[in-house]
Amino acid sequence: MNGWKAADLNKGVEVPDLNQITEAISASGLLLHGAFHAEPDDGVPEPWTTVALVGNAGPEMWREFAPESEDGEDPLNAWSERIIGAIAEEFAGGALYPFGGPPYHPFQRWAKRAETVFSSPIGPLIHPEFGLWHAYRGALVFRQRLALPARDVRAHPCGSCADRPCLTTCPVGAFSDQGYDVRACVDHLEIAAGANCLDRGCLARRACPVGRAYHYDAPQGAFHMGHFLRARQLAR
Repeated sequence: MNGWKAADLNKGVEVPDLNQITEAISASGLLLHGAFHAEPDDGVPEPWTTVALVGNAGPEMWREFAPESEDGEDPLNAWSERIIGAIAEEFAGGALYPFGGPPYHPFQRWAKRAETVFSSPIGPLIHPEFGLWHAYRGALVFRQRLALPARDVRAHPCGSCADRPCLTTCPVGAFSDQGYDVRACVDHLEIAAGANCLDRGCLARRACPVGRAYHYDAPQGAFHMGHFLRARQLAR
């Protein structure tokens, strides 16, 4: 199904209120990462008109998800589908996910449409407040054109960062202006010297001065790095 699942759409339903949607998202340790009205070139499947991105920032999501973190083969995706899918049903909308492909929905492009985020020197999108400590777990989509708040416009946080420690901290130099050396990163994680990254999270990511208040705790960092490593090993 191209990575998306839709709740039943009932004719005559009232237009959802974005404040109520935000409250429902927050109750699960997630947050609303902005929203936008779909344009023809956004790659949003019909009949959806409004796209509201759902994700996490900092450790709040982990506190809700941690009890299920060892369940099944891909527990975070399963948890995300259950939580976001239930919210979609509650508000008579649909749910799209960044996983479940190929093909995959263009979540990175949608993120730049929904909120003020920028490409970082090491790849992931950087948020002016959350830094690199955020992610997108899914999107709520609606047929109706919901009323959206004004966009919070801020400057690119990397523009005032002269030292760029994210590019110099990696023990194996996996990040540079030329791109990301995935093989060097994976090889490092597979040996004893890579334990610091594998057990606590990427050193380059942790070196970024933006959003330090939202750093993942060690168990959360280890979960994501372990998942990354296993996925790369299976892809060989």
